[in-house]
Amino acid sequence: MQDQAFTEDFRTQFDLLMRLRRDVRRFRTDPVDEAVLTRCLDAFLLAPSVGLSEPWRVIRVESKAARDAALKNFQTANADALAGYSGEKAQLYSGLKLSGMQEAPVQLAVFCDDTTSKGQGLGAGTMPEMRRYSVVSAITLFWLALRAQGLGLGWVSILDPEQMNTDLNVPDNWRLIGYFCVGWPEEESDTPELERAGWEDRDETLPIEVR
Repeated sequence: MQDQAFTEDFRTQFDLLMRLRRDVRRFRTDPVDEAVLTRCLDAFLLAPSVGLSEPWRVIRVESKAARDAALKNFQTANADALAGYSGEKAQLYSGLKLSGMQEAPVQLAVFCDDTTSKGQGLGAGTMPEMRRYSVVSAITLFWLALRAQGLGLGWVSILDPEQMNTDLNVPDNWRLIGYFCVGWPEEESDTPELERAGWEDRDETLPIEVR
C-alpha cells in the first residue's frame, strides 16, 4: 500500500506543487467557492502542533470596516518601511506590490493562543514559541491545499500586529501570526515575484554546517 501511494509520479507532482506555492499579491476578484475554501481550511485540522495544543485561531475578515482598518494598517506600515530605504532600493521598494488586500475575495487573520490549556503545556515549557511555530506549520499545509485547488495565498507581514489585535477585538493572549489574502492568482509562476522584480535572489543550495 505504501509503495503504491508514494510513486515517482506522486513525488514529481508534490515537487511541482511546492514550486508553484508562490506568495501571491496579484489576485482576480472572482469569488472563491465556499466548499473549496472549507476543504482547504480543514488542512489546519491535519497540522502538527506541540503537545497537540492546536493553538491556531482563525478570523475571517469580511466586514468593510474590518477590511478598511486592515488596509489602513498595511498602508501606514508600508509607508514607514519605505522611509527606511534610500536611493535605488527605495525606488525599487516603492514599485513593489506587497499586498492583495484590495482585490482578494477572502481575507483571514490567523492568531496563536499563547495561553491555551489544550496540550497541557507539553513541549512548550522550555520553548513556548513552539505554539507559534505550530500555527506556521498549519498555515503551510493550508497554503499547499489552496495551491492544489489552483488558489493562491498572499502573506501580508507589513502590519502593526497590536493595532490589528485592537481593530479585530481579539483576546489579549492572542498573537497575530499573519494576515492572509486568498483568491485566484492573476498568473502562475514558479519564480518568486521579488526575485523577478530584482529585489533579491533565491539561494540555489542549502548551506549546511557540520559540528
